[in-house]
Amino acid sequence: MTSKKKIVLDANILVRGVLGVRVPDLLERYHRNVLFYTPSQCFSDARKHLPTILNRRSQVEAEKVLSALDALHAIVQSVDETVYAMFEAEATPRILELDLDDWPLIALALALDCPLWTEDRDFFGTGIATWRTRTVELYLSG
Repeated sequence: MTSKKKIVLDANILVRGVLGVRVPDLLERYHRNVLFYTPSQCFSDARKHLPTILNRRSQVEAEKVLSALDALHAIVQSVDETVYAMFEAEATPRILELDLDDWPLIALALALDCPLWTEDRDFFGTGIATWRTRTVELYLSG
């Protein structure tokens, strides 16, 4: 029996998961074979930033988008900090000079021993395999 692949998603991928085309397609196509995870704070961050993004897209209804974000919980597992907190000391030096608020993503990737899917270039060079949307299908399908 083969185990499923795992990948940690950044908040920017969750946002693209409700506003984009490619990310929702990838999540739908691969959720049966890949386990998608995110720190619980990423769902909170996405919810916090979506109204600002939606204000620039006046044709998009906020309620529908926030409902779509809630629906992502069926595909992307929100992980509580207690699961990855033990990796904080290892994660923080890796991101310290860039954005210390992002340590949970690195810690969760370390805890799960898996890569990270993000559009944030701050994660490159942190020692965590990092995929962007344009290439992540190589990992998801491989």
